[in-house]
Parts: sequence; structure tokens; C-alpha cells
Amino acid sequence: MGKRIYEYTKIKDLKDMLKKSGEQYPNNTAYKIRIENGKYKKITHKEVREMIDNLGTALINMGLKGKRIAVIGENRYEWEIAYLAIACGTGIVVPLDKSLPENELSKLIERSQVEAIFYTEKYEKTLENIKYKGIGKLKHLISMDLKTHKSGIYSQRELIQTGKKLIEKGNKEFINAKIDPEAMNIMLFTSGTTSDAKVVALCHRNLCSNLMDIASVLDVDSSDVFLSFLPIHHVFECTVGFLFSLYKGATTVFCDGIRHIRENMNEYKVSVMASVPAIYESLFKSIIKEYEKEGKLQELIEKEEKYKDASMEEKKKVFKEIHNMLGGHVKLLISGAASLDAGIEQRYRNFGINLVQGYGLTETSPVIAIGTKQNYRVGSIGKTVPSVSAKVVDCDENGMGELVVKGPNIMLEYFENKKATQEALIDDWFYTGDLAIIDKDGYIFICGRKKSVIVLKNGKNIFPEEIEKLINRIEGVNESLIYGKQVSNNKEDIKIYAKVVYDKEVVKNAYKVKTEQEIYDAIKSKIKEINRTMPAYKAIRGMILTETPLIKTTTNKIKREKNIEAIMKEERVETVSE
Repeated sequence: MGKRIYEYTKIKDLKDMLKKSGEQYPNNTAYKIRIENGKYKKITHKEVREMIDNLGTALINMGLKGKRIAVIGENRYEWEIAYLAIACGTGIVVPLDKSLPENELSKLIERSQVEAIFYTEKYEKTLENIKYKGIGKLKHLISMDLKTHKSGIYSQRELIQTGKKLIEKGNKEFINAKIDPEAMNIMLFTSGTTSDAKVVALCHRNLCSNLMDIASVLDVDSSDVFLSFLPIHHVFECTVGFLFSLYKGATTVFCDGIRHIRENMNEYKVSVMASVPAIYESLFKSIIKEYEKEGKLQELIEKEEKYKDASMEEKKKVFKEIHNMLGGHVKLLISGAASLDAGIEQRYRNFGINLVQGYGLTETSPVIAIGTKQNYRVGSIGKTVPSVSAKVVDCDENGMGELVVKGPNIMLEYFENKKATQEALIDDWFYTGDLAIIDKDGYIFICGRKKSVIVLKNGKNIFPEEIEKLINRIEGVNESLIYGKQVSNNKEDIKIYAKVVYDKEVVKNAYKVKTEQEIYDAIKSKIKEINRTMPAYKAIRGMILTETPLIKTTTNKIKREKNIEAIMKEERVETVSE
């Protein structure tokens, strides 16, 4: 269990968080939004809290007290205002994945029994279709974009004004609403098909314990600027980005899209970002490419070696040019939702950039462990945050076992799914499904998903993630998937295969090749090099090469089972080695 390093504000629920942080930082900028070139709209923390009170008051006046209300749309401050207006005195908030097609969205709305939904313009027709089909209990559509109400649709802006007038007339129902920190207040769907997605029931205590823990170990304060990029319905962005920024009195800015991350980091002088490994790997590659173009890559590598043992502050000065590429103000980059390549992680730190790995799940609100300035080891997810205990069970001879955790951040249950709850929660310990090793100093190293392990007939275990990291280092490879394939009538006779997603232009330039066969041979050659570094039982025997991205969740996590299903149905595999 990690120790608290920094002072933090104690909070009992999100309403209490808004009150205390609002009193501490009323005039700080909570949101900075570009309205046109060179001009920005700034919203203070005081204004945010007034909007939440106004909107919550209007929602209760609509008869939505105690009801389930969904939110869907792109990352924007109106989404966050709606979430908090629901959660802090109105009812139960249900964040929905904006990437879902209409049929799947319809099923989730029916399953969650929401009676109202906040949405951005993109979803208006879809939600009108769902509402007028009479699906579930959906009655009220609330647009984040409409300036005024129109037939059958409320305007969030107008509701805020309505609530303001109600408060001025003495309506204190939302303002004085009492929060039960132990009651289900947030319903989150796990990533999966709509039929098998579980509903994670979270309470205010879950989220607030996590906010206090994060604040006590990370060097973040009210002067920081957070870049919001990951889908906000996902608990990683929701807690570590949106709620944490408000709790600290910091500023949130919204990314214009994956191609604009560096541009936005420079424009807004971003100091903190929570994202996934693919983003940090992409940023790293873009930096290296610039050095290659200028013919300065060897010089950079030599400088890295020379200053590898210097302090982070000294490295920051030496590699100022790289820091400036990322806006010049980066203080903390948090990587989560998947495993970050240890080699790239080390390179960032070589440049004096504080990139740390965090780990958690929807069921844990989400942060279980995170690296910090004081507690850091490359390849590790750090130590558990202060309120969380962890251990490994059913260990093998190397001390590797399933990671199980206990703490106030652990979900209440899988809503209306007693069987799944009993399987995941045993004697208050949550079974994560991840295999890990915890070293003597308490640092946790994730080895892979328990259900992803490939067991060979000789009893050896293969961890796909370990081999995928090696493949992903090949120049021109975007991502990969390792899977086991039966190669004879013996069901236990399993061999290792890889699906490799590549960038054609990068491969052509890197290996001076032109034809499809030459491209295949170049990648195959690199795969054979990897095979020579591993025991024979781990060797990759066949490969599918494609430019089509793997099937992923909205937070860029590879859907392993879905990809393997697709491979077994359609793909032709070429032999790599006999």
C-alpha cells in the first residue's frame, strides 16, 4: 500500500467536493474553450457550481428526483455539468458510450431504464427514434446544443436559466439535497456487447475515496491544465480527468481529436494528461521522426546515454527542445487502460518527462495503483493508492498469481447480477482477472489477463501481451495480436500465431520495399529475429499481415476474443517458421 505524499481535501461525496473546492478556487478557470481563432471562453469554478445547482433544480422540477438519467456525447463541459447535476442531488447518472450504433444504444437505454437523456446534436435523430418507439422508460430528451426548447426536446441552456429563476424564488430542493454516499448513484456499463455488458454500480464513496487517494500521491495543483481526450463516459477519463481536475481547482481543455494532440498541448500549455499507451507511443514516434528528418537522431541517443543518471529536473533542461514539442509545460502524463511498452516508458523518463503508469478497472472507480515521483519503477504500475490493499492468489513457482484488491473504491455490485457479483467479490476482495507479481517493495507488475493466457501441451504458459510488445517495436507495425491455434487433431497441440497491423508507407520507406510480397518478407524477417530471442515453444509459427486495425473498445483496448473470432472465420495465415 502506498503512502500519502501530498496534502488533500477530505470529501464525503461529490456534492461536498464541489462545495469545498468551489470555496477554495472560486475564480480559477475551470474550462477554457476556443470559440474562434485567438479567442476563448473561460468558465470559472464558481460559475460551474452555479450551473450545476441551476440545472439540478430544473431537473427535480421536471419530476426527475430519484430517476435514472443518461448522458451521451463528445467530451465537453456541458456533459460534465449534466453528470454532476444528476449525481449531486437529482438521481442516478448513466454515462453511455458515444460510439455505439443505434440498436446497441437502444438496448442499453432499455436495460438501464433511464427516463431522460442529455445528448449532443449528433445523437438527436437516433434518440428521437428510440424515444418514439416507446423503448424502456425514456420520456425526456435534453439537448446540449439547443439554445431554447423545441417540440419534444429540452434545451440544457434553457433548463439552467429555468433553475436559476426557481432558486431566486426560494427553491432549495437540489441545493439542500442530502447524498447517501453508500447508495448506487452511478451506473456504468462494462465494455462488451449489449447483451453481456455488466452494469457496475458505483456510489459517491467509491469515487471520492479514489479522488482523495490520487490527490495524496500525485503532484497536481490548481495551476495545472488538463487535456481531456479519452471518451468521458469511461471511468478512467471521468475520475482521473474530469472529476480530479474540478477537485483540484485546475483547468480542463478539450482535445480537437487524435491528430491535434500535440497542437492542443502547445495551444493550451497543457501540464497534465491521462491517456492510453497508443497515444504516448504515437507522440514518441512523432518526436523521433522529427529528429530523424533533421539528422539529429544519433546525437539524441548519445545525449540520452550521457544523462541517463541525471535528475529529472536536469534532464528537463537538457531535453528542453523535446519538452517544447509537447507544449513546454508538461508536468505529468498518466498512462492507463492497457500496458505501456517499458522501452518507450524509459525513453520518456530519459527526456525528463514524468510519464507514470496507472492501473484500475471500472469496478474499482478506477485507480488501484499508480506510479509516482517517489515510488516509481519502469514496467511497474507502481504501488497501490493509500486506501487500497492488494495481494496475489493461486501463485505459481515465480510468485505470479491473480491480483485481488480491497478498498473503499470497490464497486457495490454488478447491478441485478448476483452470480457475477459473487464470482468477482469474495470476502470483500475483488478478483481483477489480471495476473501479476508483487515484488518485495510492494511494486506491482501486471503480466497479462488470466483468460488470455495460452496453455501449451507441455504445460508452458504464453502471455500474449509479452510477445505483442516485441512485435509492436518493429518499425512500421501499428499493433498486433498473439493467439493460439490448434495445428493437428490433438486439441492440446497449440502453436503461436500473430496478426500484425502495419503502416504501408512507413514499411516501404523503412525497408526500401515496394511489392506486397516484399513487404510481407520484410516483416516476416523481423518476426524471425524475435523468434530467435525466445524459447522455441514461444516462437511465432504463422502470421497474418493486414492494414486493417484490430477491433478495439473506445479507450483503445484490444477486444481479444472478438479479434480471434474474426481471425478463425476469415483470415488466411502464412507460415513464418516450421
